[in-house]
Amino acid sequence: MAEKLQNNFMKAATVKGYGSIAKVVVKEKKRPSPGKNDVLVEVHCSSVNPKDWKLNKAITALIPDVGFRPFIIGDDLSGVVVEKGSEVTEFDVGDEVYGMDMRLRTSACADYASIATSRIARKPANISHREAGVAPLAALTALQGFKIAELKRGQRILIIGASGGVGTYAVQIAKALGAEVTAVCSYRNIDLVKSLGADHVIDYTENDFTNNEDSFDVIFDATSYESAKTCASLMQQGGLFVTTFGQSKGFSSAIISRLFPVQHRTLAVTVESNTDDLNELTELFEKRALKTVLDSEFSFGDIDEAYQRSMTGRAKGKIAIKVLESNQVTRK
Repeated sequence: MAEKLQNNFMKAATVKGYGSIAKVVVKEKKRPSPGKNDVLVEVHCSSVNPKDWKLNKAITALIPDVGFRPFIIGDDLSGVVVEKGSEVTEFDVGDEVYGMDMRLRTSACADYASIATSRIARKPANISHREAGVAPLAALTALQGFKIAELKRGQRILIIGASGGVGTYAVQIAKALGAEVTAVCSYRNIDLVKSLGADHVIDYTENDFTNNEDSFDVIFDATSYESAKTCASLMQQGGLFVTTFGQSKGFSSAIISRLFPVQHRTLAVTVESNTDDLNELTELFEKRALKTVLDSEFSFGDIDEAYQRSMTGRAKGKIAIKVLESNQVTRK
């Protein structure tokens, strides 16, 4: 039987103000109730992703809060199930879970979040909520990018943006799949990227990596600043360019590739959380083939500072938001 929560309110991160001056603040909001196929998760950790300030914060800062859309920030979460819907059988109260929902957002930067069971999995047993709570969006982007690329053992892959949130997971997952990995990052992060398993590293501050003489089966652009055109000389005949779609250049290159015949195909990752893929990540975590690289951790009340850190574009790995310490809603 689900635990009863003492009141209907919680602390949650939302946006105060409009446009460029909008700030992310913590306010009291109504606690959600799980639907019949959902669970209510007491959130221990969430994260800040570039998507949060490129899309979620921007939308929230433009439209007044009149109750017809989610105003709570955050996609990733890790926490504990405290209630479950009437038709939920695969999870129980007390289970530790992680995941996200990309259908606009999970509303995860809050004491509690309601999420469909199809979007979560049990948290890897050997890692903390902090390590799990920052992983879903970034790690699933890498995993699903390699699935659409059909990355195979022995293939050569170039990972652009290898020291960022998506990139650090991408290097490790590509190695776990048996690929030969060349990583692109700045000189500050060479040792980090090598420690994650990269076979070769290119310092983009010293050399224009697009003029490199090597050629690759797959190019995975975690920055989405490049395109198949700018990287054409790096791809083998029939090579594949995979973009994460986060910038307009990545978006436009994917569209052009579909509309007009090009020498090299471009595919875009449209990441979606699902239990099967999360379970694949769990297996990699528990086999110690995958780990989280944490750039920094911010308290719930300092979430706007976390946004500012993400917006610099210089984070090494992921930015965590420690939610549980601010949880003021007690349970019977």
